[in-house]
Amino acid sequence: MKRRNMSSICSIAKQGVSAALSAALVLQALPLAAHAQPVGLPSMGAASSAELSPMLERSLGEAIMSQGRRDPTYVDDTELSQYLTTMGRKLAAYSPGAVPEVEMFGVRDPEINAFAMPGGFIGVNTGLIVASASESELAAVLAHEIGHVVQRHIARGMTQQNQNSMVMLASLAGALLAALAGGGGNLAMGVAAFGQAAAINRQLGFSRDAEREADRAGFQMLTKAGYDPQGMSDMFGRLMNASRLNEGMGGGSWASTHPLSIERMSDVQNRARSQPPTRHVDSDDFWYIRAKMRVVQGRDAVSLRSAAQQLQDEARALSGVRKSAAYYGLALQALQRNSLAEAERNWTLASEDGRSSPQLAKLSVDIALARKDNARALELAQAASKRWPDRRALGIAYAQALQNSGRHAEAQDYLRGKIRQWGADEPSLYQMLAQSQERTGKPVQARRDMARYYTQIGAFAAAESQLQQARGMSSDFYEQSQIDVQIKEVRDKLAEERQLLERFKSG
Repeated sequence: MKRRNMSSICSIAKQGVSAALSAALVLQALPLAAHAQPVGLPSMGAASSAELSPMLERSLGEAIMSQGRRDPTYVDDTELSQYLTTMGRKLAAYSPGAVPEVEMFGVRDPEINAFAMPGGFIGVNTGLIVASASESELAAVLAHEIGHVVQRHIARGMTQQNQNSMVMLASLAGALLAALAGGGGNLAMGVAAFGQAAAINRQLGFSRDAEREADRAGFQMLTKAGYDPQGMSDMFGRLMNASRLNEGMGGGSWASTHPLSIERMSDVQNRARSQPPTRHVDSDDFWYIRAKMRVVQGRDAVSLRSAAQQLQDEARALSGVRKSAAYYGLALQALQRNSLAEAERNWTLASEDGRSSPQLAKLSVDIALARKDNARALELAQAASKRWPDRRALGIAYAQALQNSGRHAEAQDYLRGKIRQWGADEPSLYQMLAQSQERTGKPVQARRDMARYYTQIGAFAAAESQLQQARGMSSDFYEQSQIDVQIKEVRDKLAEERQLLERFKSG
């Protein structure tokens, strides 16, 4: 389970990292149990089930995520979220027990880490993706985190009836309530208090068993999903070595928050050796996403230069898709600097020998849009979305190209179709639809769809504001009645979230 010391939590608060994601990270510091329990797949027990049902746990996770999406370290990238969530759901399909719908999200942080939150939400640091030498290594860590979700380790820790866990949970709930009320400063204070409480009393006995349980559940998912079981052994070995190098230097890798003992390593290695040889071929998506995250995680001139040097070295030394991915990363970095000629040059090198991919296609559209060549962008996006119809980033790019070309009526028709197909996983479609409706003289419908966007991301107060504006603009009785129903639904959801957090705040 996730654990942080008090100094690191205070450091996070001082650096202004968003309260919600920080709280989510700290949440996993909740002590799991006072005594070690048997390894395996233990039952939750009557108390845990009564105190925090799966539905309640999911609601708490959604409340955390509604604030976490505003965090500057939250990676709002459709290609990344679709890749990670597809991998996560593929693994979860082979879980040894019931698991909520898994939702993966990226965190802009070079630290090698991943963390599970209540309700099946799993954060993945860009540093973990970049450090993974194969897709199976990345899948191994994600499978381990899903193992924590399957075993409901977070819920079990949160329901331990001791003063420390109650103080921590109350602090988290108070912080999130402050965020709902718009109190950003209070939110940061709540997180700091939560972290300080978490550091007071560490109970490691059960957490060792919890890690072994997650290893075993994760290994089962990894192998049944078709990944190389050696990936878990290789990744754990690399993480253990990195942890040793960081000892005494404040290193905070995944290995330091999920302690890797010799016993755990031996167990994973023995399990890998017992499996028949498996050769998993890494997807092209893995290499392009990995290169993209190397660029995304750059925070300053030094880290950006380092990323560029690494990509240049890979472009010279590697071949095939890995060489293409390196040039793709260099093209992305050039586009970020608005060096369009350099971006096009690297894109051309990435596309040598007729190589193509959804990521390269999306980048070509982005370059055309940056050049304000809307006709070319529309042509490229239309062709790419037809070739890869399941890729949400390309669908969004096509809708954006339609909008930039002034074809808002077509954009609305296209977006409505994609909402039926992807709406639950891609709230931004409602936001884009609202923009086109505003441009075509439909202000009431634009605000109603903007409210749907805010509702999907958990910003209920903003959703109600949009609906109130829509009602004031409408002169149609039936439309006003429909809006009234929407307003009631949003208010009910906001009240439910507040009631949930008040429950935890009061202990």
